[in-house]
Amino acid sequence: MSAPTASVTTEPERRPEPAGRRRRGGLTDADGRRVPVWALVVRYLLLLVVLVLTVGPFVWQLSTSLKGSHEDIFSSPPKFLPSHPTLHNYTRVADTIPVWDYAWNSVKVAAANVVTNCVGSALAGYALARMRFKGRKAVSLVFVLAMLVPVEGLIIAQFTTMRELGLNNTLIGVLLPGAISSLNVLLMRNAFLSLPAEVEEAAFMDGANVWQRFLRIALPSVKGTLAVVAIFAFMGSWDDFLWPLIVLSDPSKFTLTIGLNYLHGTFANDERLVAAGTIIAVAPLIALFACLQRYFFSGVGEGAVKG
Repeated sequence: MSAPTASVTTEPERRPEPAGRRRRGGLTDADGRRVPVWALVVRYLLLLVVLVLTVGPFVWQLSTSLKGSHEDIFSSPPKFLPSHPTLHNYTRVADTIPVWDYAWNSVKVAAANVVTNCVGSALAGYALARMRFKGRKAVSLVFVLAMLVPVEGLIIAQFTTMRELGLNNTLIGVLLPGAISSLNVLLMRNAFLSLPAEVEEAAFMDGANVWQRFLRIALPSVKGTLAVVAIFAFMGSWDDFLWPLIVLSDPSKFTLTIGLNYLHGTFANDERLVAAGTIIAVAPLIALFACLQRYFFSGVGEGAVKG
């Protein structure tokens, strides 16, 4: 009987790093690839330019809103940081015009817009992605074509429709044209298409009906895209200026964008108050994005890869 032989495992030898690479060191990107210095400098310069163009005006408005009346906001060279930061401009805006009432009207319209877009887009997107019916491709094409029509070309038809329905000068009239966006429907359709069909087929074999498959399987899997739809719907409604300006005539029903226009006319010579009103208008958007950013970045790619 032969003695058992012990098996000895040895770790694979590591290849020495090439001498040239060790000597030169060098810069690498996130994937470990070498990047020339000039290319890295160009990247950071482009990022800096984009950062200045996008974030710079907002930061400048924030700085202006915090400057007191004794500071010169048009000094040369420009002075970015306020000498004595104050919130007095915000209280003056609130005391002079009903900015909080305007903001509340915008909140009501934007919140209703988020609900209608999330619910309507999810239902329509699931029907286009999963249900089989005659004319499904034609309906999808209609949603695509609807995105190509400029909003300004529909203003007169929308105004006439609201007038016939008796909804002019109401917040419901502001809400209805954007209640369900064709872009959001297509986003949800692509998100549902990315889900493996085998999962729902297994649920179907277990006896789940279409509502159970939609609510318990499909919808929880696309919550990232749903967050994207919510952010787009809120931003589109909150920032809308042209349609509320046309359909609303009662100052007590103005949304914040219309109210800010009134603010600019009242304080045309005081840019500090205009800047304070702008910051009040932007703050809810920043808060919403901060709450949903985790779902937003994951949801952007949900519809990009089809399972």
